[in-house]
Amino acid sequence: MLTRCAEFALAAPRRIVAVALFLLVATAALAGPVVLSLPAGGDEAPDTEAARAERVLDEKFSAAGRSLVFTVTSDAGVDSPAAAARGADILAALQETSDATQQGSYWSIPQPLLLPQLRAGLTSTDGRTGIVFARLQGSEQEIAARAHELAERFVGEQDGVTVAAGGQAVAYYEVEEQSGIDLALMEAIAIPLSFLVMVWIFGSAVAALIPVLVGICAIGLTMASLAVVQRFTDVSIFAVNLASAICLALALDYSLFIINRYREEIARGASRERALHRTLQTAGRTVSYSALTTSLVLASLLVFPQYVFRSLAYGGIAAALMSLLGALILAPAFIVAFGDRIETLDIRKPVRRWFGREAPRVRPPEEQFWYSAARFASRHAIAVVVVLVVILLGLAAPALGLRLSMPDDRALPDSHTSRQAGDLLRTEFAQNNIGTVQVVLPAGIESPAALTEYAARLSEVAGVSMVTSPSGIYAEGRSISPLAFDAAQRDDAGYLSVFTVEDPFSAAGREQVTQLHDVPAPAPVLFNGAAQRNADNSAVTMNRALVALGVVLLVTFVVIFLMTGSIFLPVKAFLMNAISLGAAFGVMVWIFQDGHLGGLGTTATGYTVVTIPPMLGILAYCLAMDYEVFVLSRIHEEWLNSDRGPEANDRAIAMGMARTGRLVTAAAAVMVVVFLGIAAGQVSFMRGFGVGLVVAVTVDAFLIRTLLVPATMSLMRRANWWAPAPLARWQQKRGLIDQDLPLQPDPGSGAGGRHRRMDLF
Repeated sequence: MLTRCAEFALAAPRRIVAVALFLLVATAALAGPVVLSLPAGGDEAPDTEAARAERVLDEKFSAAGRSLVFTVTSDAGVDSPAAAARGADILAALQETSDATQQGSYWSIPQPLLLPQLRAGLTSTDGRTGIVFARLQGSEQEIAARAHELAERFVGEQDGVTVAAGGQAVAYYEVEEQSGIDLALMEAIAIPLSFLVMVWIFGSAVAALIPVLVGICAIGLTMASLAVVQRFTDVSIFAVNLASAICLALALDYSLFIINRYREEIARGASRERALHRTLQTAGRTVSYSALTTSLVLASLLVFPQYVFRSLAYGGIAAALMSLLGALILAPAFIVAFGDRIETLDIRKPVRRWFGREAPRVRPPEEQFWYSAARFASRHAIAVVVVLVVILLGLAAPALGLRLSMPDDRALPDSHTSRQAGDLLRTEFAQNNIGTVQVVLPAGIESPAALTEYAARLSEVAGVSMVTSPSGIYAEGRSISPLAFDAAQRDDAGYLSVFTVEDPFSAAGREQVTQLHDVPAPAPVLFNGAAQRNADNSAVTMNRALVALGVVLLVTFVVIFLMTGSIFLPVKAFLMNAISLGAAFGVMVWIFQDGHLGGLGTTATGYTVVTIPPMLGILAYCLAMDYEVFVLSRIHEEWLNSDRGPEANDRAIAMGMARTGRLVTAAAAVMVVVFLGIAAGQVSFMRGFGVGLVVAVTVDAFLIRTLLVPATMSLMRRANWWAPAPLARWQQKRGLIDQDLPLQPDPGSGAGGRHRRMDLF
């Protein structure tokens, strides 16, 4: 198949390029609006306790939905005519909205019934801000659109009254909107900077343009794939951002390897046709293997029930496959179409003339930095391993304090209305309305008195300000008001609302939910609310992460064993990747969870968003496996061509590093540029994600591959290539190195040879 790709590019290069550009324009016009309107949710598992409680609230009481809160602030106080009129207007609009439930406000409760506990939740401590509240029902996309529609009508200042809109409903929309802006920013940063990096690598601006064009086309086709997928299942907007980044990173890397190998073959004297065939049979084989590995590792995200993870799997797999198609078909077509012009516009020549420097000579592998670094690591293997492991474990240490939680409005900059409203509710109100816990009893309540008694006991839990029940409001174990709201009983089912002073995302909030669970209930009970969803989804994510880890381990072992016939190298690959991931997690936690370095402009909340560690771990592992495949394939090639003597292992390592070190460094530079584009975004957890990827790639390319891999492989010597005899025989027969490929001789040399290769097709 790789040979046919070369023949296809040689036969119709301009038609291939024209079709690719047409598809790019078509997908931008048709798929772009679809994928940019995807919802920002997907981080909640569908069958948790909170999700089951939500379904009961919806089906039996029509009381489910996502919170929508308007803060109404006036310097004249909440009882001023202007503030009261504004609050009344907002409440009237909510009451006219068919999918809004549980509406209420400070101004809708008669003053004689406005007890201190109620006032604490409905007005700020300084008396300047009151709230209007409701829940919106529907899908995440419908909720976000309706919340935005309502917010646009009322947010802003008028007649001395300032209104902000918050709650989960508005945050959905604003995160979705900000993600689209961040995607455009990422591409605006990554694409031109990647082009400059490619110019630095290739010298020729024409050669540098090819990977960038391949990357842009891969993004377009990946977006089209996501637009198709969303017609059949839920897809999160975050998949668009991450798939675009993966496309740029992989398409640029794969094209880089293709073009570099083609230029190597041309430099050896091969004809253009022979050089292209040889390129796709070698570099094409390697990138195919890398794309397959990346796709298999990304598929491990499918074990998570949250659709944000599945979305990333869909987008990531599509990105890997489209990047592979671009590297195997579009990049060769560009190479053939440009012909000898691929070496034109070499900006290094005028730069060297400007500084009066001569052109550098082409140095043999033995004189290159990466060869010397590998030999140094081999000669001082124990010292290198000890020093680097200590340094990297030090970087990873903060990850031991990792605390997971669901995101809230603090993920957004304070210019967003949901963030402004959230800050007001957290800092100016004695009661935390965001933390309200709904206690649902789906069936089995014997009498209204049993539910009333249960409400009274719940109100005695520390940090609970009041509990609303069908029979009234309870605080500290006693009835304080006959007012009934946000509570109901129908037949033998019912629900209560527990109001609290605790932040639901804090350790105290989680502990309080545990204490509420411990209160004896008159019937089976389900809890809902931010703290319960927090605990549920953190637990589900951690449990499924262990399954995903097993999938990744299996993929690593199978891929590396089939490639090398070794049982040690897969273990080594996993450990090397785990060390670089540990460093990435440690840095991310230290900055964004613990708030060092000012959180790089974000608000440190003391926790890490629950979806980020699995996404960072899987994606960074994919990229590390990319490097592993590139480096090991060349080291293995050198080992197969060696005499297998005492020095063969170390020389194969050094030669493999010399032939791939510059490319791995260049690929890492490209990826760092792409992930810096993610880190420039305004959604805080995505900024942390981008920084984590930058650290992972940098550590992996410049420390792990350059020094730690050569040192550990040197210590193992011939054991690197050992497997039990039955496995070795099976791999020789069924592995990916069982066919011989004739080496292309230089014209006129009369030389020839045979080279064992991995044949994926």
